[in-house]
Amino acid sequence: MRKPIFVRELSSTEREALTNGLRSSDAFTMRRCQILLASAAGQRASEIARNLHCNDQTVRNALQAFNARDLAALTPGSSRPKTIHRAFDDAGVEQLRALLHKSPRLFDKPTSLWTLDLAAEVAFEQGLTSTPVSGETIRATLKQRKISWRRAKHWITSPDPEYVAKKTDATD
Repeated sequence: MRKPIFVRELSSTEREALTNGLRSSDAFTMRRCQILLASAAGQRASEIARNLHCNDQTVRNALQAFNARDLAALTPGSSRPKTIHRAFDDAGVEQLRALLHKSPRLFDKPTSLWTLDLAAEVAFEQGLTSTPVSGETIRATLKQRKISWRRAKHWITSPDPEYVAKKTDATD
């Protein structure tokens, strides 16, 4: 069983700031103040979570943040991930580039035009990525490598092997 975590002893200015924070229009600040004041009153994290209808970990995060950063813990931090894992390594990007120079029909797709989502699907199927990725990941990867991507254009084509000959005869 984990050792119970409590907020450290509050100074009078901190207690006043937390009390004022209960009237905050920002839900994050108000919730943190409720958690911290309840902990200062001696309630355990699980009890606070039950009373506020939130997760135990939310309460522990608030207590740890306040113990580490004081009143700065009342403002939300960035929700941006701290680490970004690249979906494609250098070889994978080159394989993606080569993939986009082929027709999607070679991969049993019902279209002859690449879309970002279709490229993401085929990249996963071909083992270029270990997990499925989004079209946005493909776009960002191409942009990062300065590979231009343009919207697909529809061209009139036919499966008839003599289509080109017939077309040029018709226009002469």
